[in-house]
Amino acid sequence: MGAPYRLNPAWGDSTFPDPSLALSEPNGLLAVGGDLSPNRILNAYRNGIFPWFSEGEPILWWSPAPRAVIFPKEIKVSKSLKKTIRKGIYQITLDRAFDEVVERCSQPRIIDGDVEDGTWITDEMKQAYIDLHMHGFAHSVEAWFEGELVGGLYGISMGKVFFGESMFTRKTDASKVAFVVLVNQLIEWGFELIDCQVASNHLSRFGAVDIPRKQFMDYLDQYAEPIDSHQGIWSLHQQKAQSGGVD
Repeated sequence: MGAPYRLNPAWGDSTFPDPSLALSEPNGLLAVGGDLSPNRILNAYRNGIFPWFSEGEPILWWSPAPRAVIFPKEIKVSKSLKKTIRKGIYQITLDRAFDEVVERCSQPRIIDGDVEDGTWITDEMKQAYIDLHMHGFAHSVEAWFEGELVGGLYGISMGKVFFGESMFTRKTDASKVAFVVLVNQLIEWGFELIDCQVASNHLSRFGAVDIPRKQFMDYLDQYAEPIDSHQGIWSLHQQKAQSGGVD
């Protein structure tokens, strides 16, 4: 079993143990402690590590194996979703309402008719990603219907890698349309990898696959530098907003 590595605040915000030292149970738990400064979080992502913890818990850092990823050019879009995208029901934007997207993602969700009691997106986490957005590393995708925000997602951009964090939806397929439009924009910008962290049925429908941690780290070495190559506020090309790349 072992125990997670304890980060020493006196060591600054750049030191993490090798991800290969992560526990197998719970899968991927690597370290505990530290803080959520922009430098520490960016260094974590660059090394295949991300924070995930509940309210009242210490900060926990994870590097699960296997790792779920999507290769942008291999994204799968169902016929029904393509039809929805062609209808142009939703207006899709980038970085227009980052704070609101994070807030919506943090709210309880209804899953199979049951309302979740809580979320891992604590107030501390919200502020950390808002800070990263202000530094130009965190980005949001918004789906609007008649002027109302009805879906979206957010994540971290580093080199040619997008690290997805969370999404929400208030209207059928809104977040799915937002995701497809984002992926097609990422393809246009030359992105090579989308990190999904852990597998789910929802992500598998888009073509997410599990790869070994070592392979994931190799991809980061290849694609995550320079980390600031797409830093700044993102905007969507008009043709992507209209079609999501769906012919």
